Amino acid sequence: MATDGAVRVSDAERGRVADRLARAHGEGRLTLTEYDERVRAAHGAVVRDDLAPLLDDLPADDAARPVAAQNRHHGWGLPVPPVPSVSSCSPRRAVATWAVVSALNVAIWLAVVLGTGSLVHPWWVWVAGPWGLVLLFGALGRGPAGRGPGSRPERTALSRT
Repeated sequence: MATDGAVRVSDAERGRVADRLARAHGEGRLTLTEYDERVRAAHGAVVRDDLAPLLDDLPADDAARPVAAQNRHHGWGLPVPPVPSVSSCSPRRAVATWAVVSALNVAIWLAVVLGTGSLVHPWWVWVAGPWGLVLLFGALGRGPAGRGPGSRPERTALSRT
């Protein structure tokens, strides 16, 4: 019977180690080269003894989380601003971004048409069209006043009686 370290590893175990290495790289604990080497080794691991050295010099996963949240930086000592989720983006901001990007694409297309003197396929439609449809369907799915389905109406000064 094989010892615990000589037991063959599953894809799930390899995946857990690769996920932990990705978090360690995101925390700044591993360089890109170290991360790449260790992930390759994790996916090539055959037995548990192959996986153990890949995580030996890293703190336990639960101990690393609070430190990572406080000390996130680019590597130049600059803090990394939190990335807003898609759901936190206001509809007005999403439409404004779409309008600016679409206008920029139309301007580039127009410059190409004027510069070449020939009509070029309006490729900008493939940028503005699908994105605009996603925004439109998203707005239609939010219901009245742009709120999500099932959301409670905001209380106003008149409704506080």
